[in-house]
This record gives sequence, C-alpha cells and structure tokens, in this order.
Amino acid sequence: MRRIGITGGIGSGKSVVSRLLRIMGYSVYDTDSEAKRLMESSLEVVQKLSECFGRDIYHNGRLNRGLLSSRVFGKSDKIVLLNSIVHPVVRFDFYRWSESLNEEICFVESAILYESRFDELVDEVWTVTAPEELRISRVRQRSGLTEEEIKKRMAAQLSEEEKQRRAAHIIWNDGNVSVIHRVLSLLKSLE
Repeated sequence: MRRIGITGGIGSGKSVVSRLLRIMGYSVYDTDSEAKRLMESSLEVVQKLSECFGRDIYHNGRLNRGLLSSRVFGKSDKIVLLNSIVHPVVRFDFYRWSESLNEEICFVESAILYESRFDELVDEVWTVTAPEELRISRVRQRSGLTEEEIKKRMAAQLSEEEKQRRAAHIIWNDGNVSVIHRVLSLLKSLE
C-alpha cells in the first residue's frame, strides 16, 4: 500500500484534487470530515472533549462546533489541547482505514498534514498551491468570511513556502495550468 498525502493552505484547491482522484477511482481519506465524524462517534474523544471543554459542548450526542470554537479560538494552549485529543484518533482511524483497502495507492487530504503529523504516515506529499489573492477570493466566495478573517486563518497554517519545501510534488492551481493534467502526470509517475 502506497499512501500519499495531499495538503495545501485554505483556498488552494486540495479538495478539487481529492475530488478528481475519487472520480478516477482512488480512495481518499478526508481528515476534516473524518475528524468531525470522530468528534461525535468516538467515545474516547467525546469523553475527553467534554472533560476539557465542558459537557455542554454536546447536546443530544451532537457537537456544538460553534461553542467549542469559541472556547479554543485564539487560545493557543486550548488549540494544542484540542489537537492532542483529536489528531491521534484521526491518525489511527486513517491507518486502520488504509490497511482495510485492497488497493495499491490511497490518499489522505489534510490542510494540517504536517501539524497533525500525518506526514509520518504517508510515503510522499503532494502540495496544492495558488496565489494568495486567488485563495482569498475562493474562500470569500464559498464562506462569506472577510479578507481579514481569511488572512488570520492563513497565518495560523504552516506557510505555503514551508509546505512546498517539504512536498515531493507541487500542484499549481492558479487557473492557468490544468490541474487534471498535473494529477494524471503524477499518477503516471507512480506506475
């Protein structure tokens, strides 16, 4: 089994690359959606989050994400605590999931691939990137966040330069180069 990580900053287009791979028949583990699932379905995670951030963050088994966010946003110690609870469980879930596949290659998509130590579980990393102005525009269109809010989120992530430096391959998603062509080329290089 060959495991490949897909990462990129907010608005870079990593989800576009993941969708292309799924259309092509590859399995892709989306850490964001799986973390959300595990934050409600893993008894270990639910118990630890409740103990650390208050039992009221859950109502009828559903996580109140807004309430949890308000308790961790802007508080680096709380973010570290939250990540120390969630990330190990997501990493284990990914590893178990990938081991259950009967495939030669699978992918894991994560905006915080390095920060969550997913890079330790993959054979190589593909970084998706785009110019900052384009990334901001994409995020504004889909989320309604202000430019200032988007830039704060960008600043909280590992820099684009560092992600590119660590990556085995870079996928430019600036609208000028075909992402499909680049993904096909990378897949061919794996053969």
